Amino acid sequence: MDETPTKIQIQNLQTAGWTSIEEQQLVKLNLGTKANPQYIKVNAQLAKEKIKELQMLLKEFKDAFTWTYKDLKGILPELAQHIIELDTLIPPAHQARYILNLNYVVVIKHDIDKLLITGFIQLIEKAPWLSTIVVVLKNNGKLRICVDFRKLNRVTKKKTLSLPFFDEVLNIITWYEAFSFLDGYSGYRQNSIAPEDKYKKKIITN
Repeated sequence: MDETPTKIQIQNLQTAGWTSIEEQQLVKLNLGTKANPQYIKVNAQLAKEKIKELQMLLKEFKDAFTWTYKDLKGILPELAQHIIELDTLIPPAHQARYILNLNYVVVIKHDIDKLLITGFIQLIEKAPWLSTIVVVLKNNGKLRICVDFRKLNRVTKKKTLSLPFFDEVLNIITWYEAFSFLDGYSGYRQNSIAPEDKYKKKIITN
């Protein structure tokens, strides 16, 4: 087991190229106050008047954004819910836990506690399906908590709908004057899982 502190591991990595480019091409704006800052990033190449005008516009409608997990209201279950259809001929997978890098435990606990407080996840003692946590080191040096749902995905019935080709998307937006990279702030969590399918998404944390 690698017991090298995570911060040291990150420092030894080369900074991703897009990270330094982002610092040069984007400017940070505060839509909140000094006591409660709410930062966004916009194109630094815009004229100063445009940046100021954009800041005022976004500040006027900042209630349309989510700044914390608690701000996520979620989609009404009556409108949409995520359904997981499984191949019933294949038995459930109950993955065994494994020893995690000690340096990752603090990060995992922080994320798990945050999800518990906001109500995205809940405690449960037993479940036929059980998946494990995986910690991934991103290109920008940050740690991301993921779940190994590969066994569940293998027995999940595939949908026939496919995503559009990327070149088609580019053709649609080509002639527009402006293009936004607004972050959906974990929007995928807003679509809840159907109650009868929640037991399939259980994870082991200790």
